[in-house]
Amino acid sequence: MRHDRLFGVALGQLESDHSRCAPLAGKSTLNRLEQAMHIASDLSDSRYIEMSLTPSAVEAFLVEVLIEPMEHEPKRIIPDMNVTDDPTHGEQVGSAFNGYYQHEYYTPLLIFCGCHLLSAKLRPANVNPAEGALAELQRIIAHIRDHWLAVQIMVRGDSTYSRDDIMTPPMNLRAINSGSGFPLLPMC
Repeated sequence: MRHDRLFGVALGQLESDHSRCAPLAGKSTLNRLEQAMHIASDLSDSRYIEMSLTPSAVEAFLVEVLIEPMEHEPKRIIPDMNVTDDPTHGEQVGSAFNGYYQHEYYTPLLIFCGCHLLSAKLRPANVNPAEGALAELQRIIAHIRDHWLAVQIMVRGDSTYSRDDIMTPPMNLRAINSGSGFPLLPMC
């Protein structure tokens, strides 16, 4: 981060004031970044400035990264649902030991479409791997349908997602067991 040109441009600090230091070295770098964000919105007179995140905006952005670059609506897209292990260190809340992986971990739900990340939800280790998958799929599909009405959406996932709550109407979602070679089924 000390030599990152993008941060340097954002902070107006491309050159170091001292010959032995990096341009962004020092305890003030993050504070400068926070201040730079608010200078444009005329909040620079505030003594305390906090960087904040809007989760729904991040969720929408991840789907937009898939949609925006495409000139034409594709015939078909295939979101792929997976759960992975995310190792933790120390005594983090929600982590649990897994004998197979031999470490403490979280189980994030990841949904990709090709190389595009559509969703990443960090979850505790003790949840069912399919927990939250239906809600994420419904959110993603609704966003995609706002832009592409005719695209065929097919979902790939292992047997974890072959559950009644995912496969039954109203969304008529069908989980695909890619591990055993079942054919992909139209989801909606």
